[in-house]
Amino acid sequence: MNLLFEFLPLALFFIAFIYKGIYTALVVLMIAMPIGLIAKYIRTGVLDKMYFWSTVMLLIAGGFTLYFRNPLFLYWKPTVFYWLVAVAFLGSQFLGDRPLVQRFFGLVDGLSLEKITATQWARLNIVWVIFFIGAGFLNIYVAYNFEQATWVKLKVFGMMALMFVFMLGQTLWIARLIGDDTTVESGKHD
Repeated sequence: MNLLFEFLPLALFFIAFIYKGIYTALVVLMIAMPIGLIAKYIRTGVLDKMYFWSTVMLLIAGGFTLYFRNPLFLYWKPTVFYWLVAVAFLGSQFLGDRPLVQRFFGLVDGLSLEKITATQWARLNIVWVIFFIGAGFLNIYVAYNFEQATWVKLKVFGMMALMFVFMLGQTLWIARLIGDDTTVESGKHD
């Protein structure tokens, strides 16, 4: 259900883009994302920080895009957001008691995450940093080197698919580690 709150605004953006162009699509997205954020908060009782900051950044970049009638502000929003997320993940290696990736997977009930060592969490956290840096570069590369319609498709479908594949890989890696009783004792997966 949470995925619906995140994908529905993008789907509405895509539909509006097809029929009315980038500026109308942006207005639709600027209305739909705050509504999705509020609906998600009402449903869960928890403010999704990533979704919140993405919405704030969209409203700022979208405002500049509409004011200046220049979609470059909108194109740069995902890249800046991804790079800020990468900085947050990297910073969590040095600040706090656990890296962000460990906190993220710790939210999933029923996982025996104590089998994963601090070194493994640190490595996985760096993988996330690299992923978000790469996603930012991919976004801006497509924005500058392809047609606007291609960028919109990447934004709506490509990045979500890329994130899904990335998360699936992480989940399978963690499942392998926590399913192996010898991980902590022998350190063979370090």
